[in-house]
Amino acid sequence: MNTDLILILDAAAFAARKHRQQRRKDAEASPYINHPLALADILAREGGIDDARTIAAALLHDTIEDTETTVEELEARFGKRVAAIVFEVTDDKSLPKDERKRLQINKAASKSREAKLVKLADKISNLRDLISTPPADWRDARKMEYFQWANEVVSGLRGVNASLEAAFDEVYALGMAAMK
Repeated sequence: MNTDLILILDAAAFAARKHRQQRRKDAEASPYINHPLALADILAREGGIDDARTIAAALLHDTIEDTETTVEELEARFGKRVAAIVFEVTDDKSLPKDERKRLQINKAASKSREAKLVKLADKISNLRDLISTPPADWRDARKMEYFQWANEVVSGLRGVNASLEAAFDEVYALGMAAMK
């Protein structure tokens, strides 16, 4: 029995169930589960990450923040380490948006290796989506602001995976050039 594969598949199924009613903000309102799946793919394919707990955490990374999921529920189902990684990348939605964004910048460097990988993949995915399928109501100025903020967050994540950092740098440069 391949317990790593089972953990990843269970995380994907759990995330799909938890996010089943959610949609992305793009014009097509694509299913939200596409985003966690993209993170897992970025980590495995582009970052060479084969740690099942990190991949599972990527699949689950928005469940606490965006659904009724608790850290205790994740811990019971996926173990303490996966739950801890997810909790580490979860924003406190009780705080104002500007404060959450500021904290992401300030706390990036102190995150665990696994949380840094998940956060880096999240920023890569979000920037790619902003280029290819942006929210309909986002103008270039708002996209540029997001790109610049993401770059500040990623500056604190550097040193964790050169391939992922190169992928971020590539999409960042592409997006910034397109908006100038």
